[in-house]
Amino acid sequence: MSADNAAVNFSELVNKNKQTLARLKESPRLLLHRRDGEDLVLTTAAKAEQDQTVVSAASRMLSAMARREPGSMELLLDILPEAFPWVRFLPEPDVHAFAVELVDTMRAADSIGNNASVAQMLTAWQHTAEVHSDPVLLAALTQDHGTDYGPVRHP
Repeated sequence: MSADNAAVNFSELVNKNKQTLARLKESPRLLLHRRDGEDLVLTTAAKAEQDQTVVSAASRMLSAMARREPGSMELLLDILPEAFPWVRFLPEPDVHAFAVELVDTMRAADSIGNNASVAQMLTAWQHTAEVHSDPVLLAALTQDHGTDYGPVRHP
């Protein structure tokens, strides 16, 4: 989370709810640290709607730009390393595949209002780039071991 967001323990929300919620006037989000679970983010409904509107607009613009003219995909390919420096480790065909998948996934995710698939796709491509960045790991994962253990049974 960015520095302009406040952070408190979840117990403060429970024990001092009015004072804790008042902090949302000073900060767009409140990070709630939990001892026995994943941290939570608290924000106002208006702020969450604004965030979704911005993400949706960016997704629609990127999708429209990528499909508008043949040269727009080249522009997207040119700016990807600035937005995602790790794409420099991907082979050229994978950079193009990543760009297409990014646009398509963002468009689809926007249509259902859930960006989890975009985050998952970005993480998967970043891990692929990490493998390509390490020659030893890449060789180990792409090497033909010559052993075929046959089909895998369904669990």
